[in-house]
Amino acid sequence: MNGIRPPAGMKEAVIKVRDITVGFKDKLVLDHLDLDVYRGEILGFVGGSGAGKSVLMRTILGLLPRREGSIEVLGTDMVNADDETRRAVERRWGILFQNGALFSSLTVRENLQFPVREYLDLPERLMDELVVAKLEMVGLKPEARHKYPSELSGGMTKRVALARALSLDPEIVFLDEPTSGLDPIGAGAFDELVATLQRTLGLTVYMVTHDLDSLHTVCDRIAVLIDGKVVAQGDMNTMLASQIPWMREYFHGKRSRVYQQRAMS
Repeated sequence: MNGIRPPAGMKEAVIKVRDITVGFKDKLVLDHLDLDVYRGEILGFVGGSGAGKSVLMRTILGLLPRREGSIEVLGTDMVNADDETRRAVERRWGILFQNGALFSSLTVRENLQFPVREYLDLPERLMDELVVAKLEMVGLKPEARHKYPSELSGGMTKRVALARALSLDPEIVFLDEPTSGLDPIGAGAFDELVATLQRTLGLTVYMVTHDLDSLHTVCDRIAVLIDGKVVAQGDMNTMLASQIPWMREYFHGKRSRVYQQRAMS
């Protein structure tokens, strides 16, 4: 890992968001928001539909403009960084967008090699070996490299997109609704895959999600977005103890494990 590690016992924030404000015309989406993401954790970022969960992720990535505030990633001020410095940081993160966002006209092999060609100059033989290695890493057979996205199931699409996100051996992985569109078995398998990769590769994972099972099973910490601000952060016990109305409804509602356990007792 690059950078100086903090003293033992102190958490190192690899993403620091301070006073971020984002809006579209007269609609304010993020209102002076603060958030830290710590090295080696899986952070689940939740909120109501249209609350701005994906907006914050895209703002951190530089895909959406901010009105105010600062963003620091891996010790770099991303707001004031020059193009070369920004590209160096981008080389150290991977992204899985909702629905995969694979290039439909490219094969799986070409999709996985796309970010590698952008940042690295490798011989074709090594590029092909990298594709096979990344596919195996996400539980797919090497033969999948010849397929086009239209030939993939929903679960395979997610795994290929994750393999592409891992193609440059990133330190941080951004996941936008990674289990959306998957059946419960597929979603559970994908959660298990993310947890395994996080442990074995030492990744920091920023996960935008609404999936309560993901929050229970793989997230070390959860941050809640309401009215443009992070109103709560902590583990699942912290979420369940909150008296904030939206959080009570979300974490104790009819789709929650708490409700299901009460119904079975």
